[in-house]
Amino acid sequence: MSRRKRTTATPRLAKIFTTASIIFLAGCEPQQEANPSDDEQAIEIAVLPEPIYAPAGLGAQEGEWQAYGADISSTKYTSLAQIDATNVNELEIVWRRPAVDGYYLEMNPNQRYSTTWNAAPVIKNNVAYITNGLGLVEAYNPGNGETIWVQEPAGGLEGLPGAPTRGVAYWSDGTDERILVQRGIYLYALNAQTGELFPDFGVNGRVDLQLMPPEFTRFRWGGAPMVVRDTVLIGQSMSDTFDNKEAYRGDVHAFDVRTGEILWTYNTIPQEGQFGTDTWQDRSWSYTGHAPVWSLFSADEELGMVYMPITSSTNDMYGGHRVGDNLFSQSIVAVDVETGQRVWHFQTVHHGLWDYDPPAAPILMDITVDGREIKAVTQLTKQAFAFVFDRETGEPVWDIEERQVPQSTVPGEVTSPTQPFPTKPAAFDRQGATVDNLIDFTPEIFAEALEIFNNYVTGPMFTPPSVRTENGTQGTIQLPGSQGGADVQGAAFDPETGYLYIPSITSPFVADLLPGDPEVTNLAYTKGSRRWVGGPQGLPLFKPPYGRITAINMNTGDHVWMVPNGDGPRDNPAIAHLNLGQLGAPGRPTPLLTKTLLFIGEGFTNQRPGGRIPREMPVEIATNSGGPMFRAYDKTDGSIVWEVELEAGTTSPPISYLYEGEQYITVAIGDREYSPELVAFKLNSN
Repeated sequence: MSRRKRTTATPRLAKIFTTASIIFLAGCEPQQEANPSDDEQAIEIAVLPEPIYAPAGLGAQEGEWQAYGADISSTKYTSLAQIDATNVNELEIVWRRPAVDGYYLEMNPNQRYSTTWNAAPVIKNNVAYITNGLGLVEAYNPGNGETIWVQEPAGGLEGLPGAPTRGVAYWSDGTDERILVQRGIYLYALNAQTGELFPDFGVNGRVDLQLMPPEFTRFRWGGAPMVVRDTVLIGQSMSDTFDNKEAYRGDVHAFDVRTGEILWTYNTIPQEGQFGTDTWQDRSWSYTGHAPVWSLFSADEELGMVYMPITSSTNDMYGGHRVGDNLFSQSIVAVDVETGQRVWHFQTVHHGLWDYDPPAAPILMDITVDGREIKAVTQLTKQAFAFVFDRETGEPVWDIEERQVPQSTVPGEVTSPTQPFPTKPAAFDRQGATVDNLIDFTPEIFAEALEIFNNYVTGPMFTPPSVRTENGTQGTIQLPGSQGGADVQGAAFDPETGYLYIPSITSPFVADLLPGDPEVTNLAYTKGSRRWVGGPQGLPLFKPPYGRITAINMNTGDHVWMVPNGDGPRDNPAIAHLNLGQLGAPGRPTPLLTKTLLFIGEGFTNQRPGGRIPREMPVEIATNSGGPMFRAYDKTDGSIVWEVELEAGTTSPPISYLYEGEQYITVAIGDREYSPELVAFKLNSN
């Protein structure tokens, strides 16, 4: 059922695919794909017919916003150009829309919901679709923000509580128009025009995603479904807190968009007889779990390929129970959308111990390198690398070197002797907890930073986690920390210029281990505090910028410019007298790229103190802490051409679209003290 309810939003201030010569990569070594057989990674349930698909352009098309990242290529780009550097100062807020429609609050005036609204609308046929603060779908008029319909919660009032997700997927065959959304343990198919469930999809309009054995935690995910051809792709999310070495896998599932029938399942940790089990010693693949796609997918519809950023396995900071490289954890894996069979893969971290997931959807891009046209895909990582591959074959566009890295001293741990380092592009953020990277605004500040620094195990990137002891070191400082570098916000790609724009943060994290208590766990070591670490006098420990934007020419792999994003702690009393420029805020904003401008906020504001933030550390310098500014940068040089201070920080990707001939930009804002809402900008029509 759906509920139509109008509210007034008022401003406040030919198929290409072969398998004969497909390349596989384990680490950096190519491996020839065998013909599909029983040892393939996917468990295929059904096979779809093979229609011919036209190539899809990169970037949002025809003034619409077709997917969470603008398109299934995840470019976050629109070619709209009404708003440019000459008139961006004329932008004004024309409507606002709350994170939860009033209909739901009439059902329960006391209903609570998240203040971090991270969904992005999909705009199709002049209708906007978004998941609200409870994870339910709302359709609204993108010209004025007024409600068209809202999704009825299953079970009425009892089904109202829920968690937000990143959004929906839209699908149409020219007759049916469907909105696909995952909420809780179900995948729903809604009529795009009415919000009604399609009764022939699954059971009464929904598919149960609880496919794991009952002894494991129930299914959950916070991403957005992706529809490729007629297949719906669903990931999973799992806690980083592990009680035991046994856990359930984060397998990827694919469903028929019309019927909800499961088509195939991809085992993210290979099982008996499948490729990759030899990277798990002592059959540790049989009990190790997790390694989900907790973020987002990308796809090439013409090639019929889906690109999956697979993340860490249990226990992600101690691996003595899973010796080996541990495929396909912390890998980008390309699969055939029709069958779920692996086409190629590349592991960005061997035997992961740092929570260095590939955190964002891979970005598809067509580039020209040394005169050669390449259909490429780029995977950003938390360690601040951009790995670039031919998206059809998996061949690296630029060489990737296996370099020796520090080894673990933790009993039972067997670290990989090497890790992959791309030769191009260069890292886009600071790497390594080293003395050279310590904050040094004044000699006194540097001396205090060094004193803090010496309480930890430190070294270059990939220095392994260490055991925290009462009278010894307090763990290992990671830089980048386990939240990046890059994160789920990804980057924006301009298909016309070939430039990639990456927001990232410089924020260290402590990777500390504690001996496992045999009464509560069978792990030899478990995670310790896993906290952020601050520097002297309320300042960060390492040099700025703490939040930055880096522009890279992907045709050459060269950096073009880098600018701090946000003021950062420049007004801290210890350094205010230095009159420093912008130092960057360590928030988590998502970029929007238009014909001439780059729009981006600063990310979350007013974080809750405590938890992983030490008591002595100001919230403002902690990972994910941003500011209320929303800006437009000149794409060519990174100069700021416009900015506005909003009531709270940005929490969702900004998007842009055309409605009745006018270009709009919307972005969600909100925090613990400001109710989340969607804010729409348009040029002043006077």
